[in-house]
Amino acid sequence: MKNTFYLLFIFLSFSGQLFGQTLENKAIKESKWHGFVRQDFTFEGREVSIILPNKTHSENPWIWKAQFLDWHTDADSLLIAQGFYLVFINVDNQYGSPKAMAIWDKFYDFITHKYNLKKHVALEGISRGGLYVYNWAKRNPEKVACIYTEAPVCDFKSWPAGFGKGMGSKTDWEMLKKEYGFANDEEAKRFSNNPIDNLEALAKAKVPVLHAIGLNDEIVPVEENTFLLVNKYIRLGGIATVIPCTKGEQTLNGHHFDIETPQMVADFIKYHTINSSILNSSDFQQFHKGLPNSKISFNQNKQNRVAFLGGSITFNHGWRDSVTAYLKNRFKETTFDFVTAGIPSFGSVPDAFRLEKDVLSKGKIDLLFVEAAVNDQTNGTSSDEQIMAMEGIVRHIRTENPAVEIVFMHFVDPEKIERYNKGEIPQVILNHEKVANYYQIPTINLAKEVTERINNKEFTWENDFKNLHPSPFGQGIYAKSIIALLDKAFAGHLDPDDKIINYSLPEKLNQFSYTNGHFLDISLAKKDKNWSIIEKWNPNDGTGTRNDFVDVPMLVSEKMGSTLKLKFNGNVIGIAVAAGQDAGIVEYRVDGKNWKKYDLFTQWSKSLHLPWFCTLENTLANGEHTLELKISKEKNTQSVGHTCRIRYFYVNNK
Repeated sequence: MKNTFYLLFIFLSFSGQLFGQTLENKAIKESKWHGFVRQDFTFEGREVSIILPNKTHSENPWIWKAQFLDWHTDADSLLIAQGFYLVFINVDNQYGSPKAMAIWDKFYDFITHKYNLKKHVALEGISRGGLYVYNWAKRNPEKVACIYTEAPVCDFKSWPAGFGKGMGSKTDWEMLKKEYGFANDEEAKRFSNNPIDNLEALAKAKVPVLHAIGLNDEIVPVEENTFLLVNKYIRLGGIATVIPCTKGEQTLNGHHFDIETPQMVADFIKYHTINSSILNSSDFQQFHKGLPNSKISFNQNKQNRVAFLGGSITFNHGWRDSVTAYLKNRFKETTFDFVTAGIPSFGSVPDAFRLEKDVLSKGKIDLLFVEAAVNDQTNGTSSDEQIMAMEGIVRHIRTENPAVEIVFMHFVDPEKIERYNKGEIPQVILNHEKVANYYQIPTINLAKEVTERINNKEFTWENDFKNLHPSPFGQGIYAKSIIALLDKAFAGHLDPDDKIINYSLPEKLNQFSYTNGHFLDISLAKKDKNWSIIEKWNPNDGTGTRNDFVDVPMLVSEKMGSTLKLKFNGNVIGIAVAAGQDAGIVEYRVDGKNWKKYDLFTQWSKSLHLPWFCTLENTLANGEHTLELKISKEKNTQSVGHTCRIRYFYVNNK
């Protein structure tokens, strides 16, 4: 069952892009409805009313009332008080026709996005409203949580035609025939898609139905409507309940009656609409000590800076926009500077060495979000280097600001799902968690959360999440979980004597961790005549590039045997290259020791000049060293050249 209440947290631009024109310049009028806020507006010329709960439910459940918004409101009010929305669109005098259903389809898409409503709706049909709710439910069984009706019309041959025992309505019958396009009564009688017809898909979907009826109804006789439908539905395996309402006054020839059990109706709708088995995001998070410094700083300081460091899932719009919107809304008196430092394809190693340039150079960071689990796995980064890089990020930023708070996030991909379903923990997550546990950093294991929610049948990968670069639905899942951790971290009051603390750094997990990683400019290299610095390098060959690795200075040579030397200080040396379809193999040595080789060509190089961080040595003694590098006569068999394009040298000072 898809629980798209996750979409609540998707940045509002998504709904604006899709549906922003529909209500453009349309006034929304507000009034009161039984103690709740009522909003009225028009949708494609149709009157719309929506009743808002005073306190929303996390799933944003809703009732779609087909007719007579103000009829028998007791059950509706009980549900609205528990967080349900009540929605109505006026398609009166269309009798559940195909044209009315087309309007309902469009309106469903609009209203679920505008108000971020749950995708499974409780349908409510009063009298002729039965034509609408059943006809739409049969078209969209996957979108229906349950159906509740009162004295429902289930076959228009009974009402308004009056071909059976019922009184019928000649005026309505003539309007219905015109609406459906029937030339005469005989053509209408041959129509085979009344609510009582074609119930197989609805029954297969196990959509529960509840009918409240009057046994003496002479306008919509139960023998020709509810009894026919319910008997068919049960025989097909559907779930159906009927409540005969026999107490109280019966009016309008038994068609109007009191609902004896509005609480039962409310309980039925709530039980079948709200998924009580939904997993809790906190089960996939390690909270540790929380984010106490961010809580204090965001409440007390007027200026704060939040950074997002990661790959394409951080670079793309979605969860990050939702988190920034959440922070601005929660801390309205605070001005935030958000640093977006996501670059596609980058994992922990590039992040550790670009931290200074892309994050720390922006000023003091108060909260840092880091994600690298997808690209660390995809790029084949070794376990040792993952720990060295992740630990390096933590120690580097906390050396600059000992009070900074950090959150690690582990995003999902199909391989991680496969591992978890085999009962294994992906090694990359074990590595990142090792660093987080050691430094007591909160983590959000979205890889496991998505896997478990799929297994819990809350949604599917194929139809909902779709890709390791998530759909808007998937972005909403990420946002919901991250915001749940932030809500927990920021809950509770602050005492006047609460103070920001500085975190002390324990001994390193790995003595060679990249705790002071940074770039060296390519102009520092001493090179032979075969190398040149192209100030605004661009491949112009039709293949892809990445930000900061195109239209920038690049040290380039295409010739075998080209050599360069670089003096550097530290215990690590590497080159950050643009590895395209002509990427070659380099040979290198440090301090005159044995020559080694590094193949710059990657599995993505045929279609992309991939920014590739090639760590040549990372366990040197800290101090002065000399790198010698030359382009090998050998090359990868898939490469079309011997080129080396260096954007940066990178080093680490212990």
